[in-house]
Amino acid sequence: MPRSDFYILPTDDPQARRRFLCKVLEKVYTLGHRVYIRAGDETSARQLDELLWEFRTDAFLPHSLIAEQLNSAIEIGYGDSLPEHRDVYVNLELEVADVALGFERIIEVVVQQQDILDATRANYRRYKQQGYEIRMNDMRRKDQP
Repeated sequence: MPRSDFYILPTDDPQARRRFLCKVLEKVYTLGHRVYIRAGDETSARQLDELLWEFRTDAFLPHSLIAEQLNSAIEIGYGDSLPEHRDVYVNLELEVADVALGFERIIEVVVQQQDILDATRANYRRYKQQGYEIRMNDMRRKDQP
């Protein structure tokens, strides 16, 4: 059954989404998954590419822009670009693209901004309608690991 994971952060800082995503990607990668990250545009994709290089000095997340055609474990794209795999899709847009529903797992990182919250609620309903198993990871709770 396809699954969607939501990570709900306590902050309204939009940069916190990307920083937290790096941690999630590290875990997902170590579990052997291939990941496609959908950025809003080329500038956002390149910024995320840089952030992944700088994430932690002791970490290595093999990634590339999908346009570079390096077939990395983690690929970053925008627009119509798509990887060949359909393993994990990370949605950094407000509205989820139709192509995301062909992936086995969708990840959304949510910050406390009204436009992001509204879009996430709509995406949640869409995933439920499509039969996705939903997992909520509320990072606002103190008792969460």
